[in-house]
Amino acid sequence: MNCLVCVEPGNMALELRPRPVQAPEGWVLVDIAAIGLCGTDYHIFEGKHPFLDYPRVIGHELSGHIAEGPDAGKLVVINPYVSCGSCRACRRGKPNCCSRIQVLGVHRDGGMCSRLAVPAENLYPADGLTAEQAAMVEFLAIGAHAVARSGVGRDDLVLVTGAGPIGLGTALFARLAGAEVHLLDVSQSRLELARELFGFDLGHRPGEDLLQGHLREGFDAVFDATGNAKAIEAGFPYLAHGGSAVLVSVVKDDITFNDSEFHKREARIIGSRNALKADFYRVMEAMRSGQILTGAIASKKLSLAELPDRFPDLARDRGHLVKVLVAP
Repeated sequence: MNCLVCVEPGNMALELRPRPVQAPEGWVLVDIAAIGLCGTDYHIFEGKHPFLDYPRVIGHELSGHIAEGPDAGKLVVINPYVSCGSCRACRRGKPNCCSRIQVLGVHRDGGMCSRLAVPAENLYPADGLTAEQAAMVEFLAIGAHAVARSGVGRDDLVLVTGAGPIGLGTALFARLAGAEVHLLDVSQSRLELARELFGFDLGHRPGEDLLQGHLREGFDAVFDATGNAKAIEAGFPYLAHGGSAVLVSVVKDDITFNDSEFHKREARIIGSRNALKADFYRVMEAMRSGQILTGAIASKKLSLAELPDRFPDLARDRGHLVKVLVAP
């Protein structure tokens, strides 16, 4: 089978590999149906991911059909976070931050191929969804998890910095929680996309004086989805007293802040990593009920064979895209 491999930064190639015919005990063979391209994939291509060794088969936003057994043909969402089940985080119900986690497409080869073996416990029935919708669940679950971690609720003031796919997913679930959601991004085109496709009218550019009017005391939660250390640091002054800074993106750099300002606000920094099973199911229910309009999310559809040539352009143009979907 053909697999899309990031051989090294800047080099994507199709590589012929054996098609799996037998899964390890407790694992299931899944025929991949659709794959979403993620910011993580672009960071891998650009050499910016902190947890990755090359070469790597990318792809972790996945849907597929169970390949064999009594459930053969059943459409599933694949949770790409393979946890150990025995570390302290796993024992405390936090497999999303397992100390020995193996994320498909990052720590181990992913699903940019036609068939993959996955732990049975990582497969969630996608009843009522299309294969393409099911491939969108994982990235939206990251935003749903971040919002759940924050405790944001009705009438809270929320600022999401970074209006890419992860930021938009976070903004969508903050809005569903009842918050007033503002977006901050350097790209006017991203803000316009968020307004046109999802109705986020409260968009801002860096340099604007946000802290005025009913926002003068700051935001109850600031979610960073930029993947930029300077942008994370620039978000701290927007926190209201008692507010929370939620770091959804991950960067290689150190982050600094003024301790006295942070302390007097009794602010919190919350790391939000991956998602839990409950977050996946929350997203699927939001899709089925029409709370999340998936038609607005899918920006472009490509075949696996097109990607080696198209990937550099996609990486450059991702400011104008929400989600690229790939058929294996």
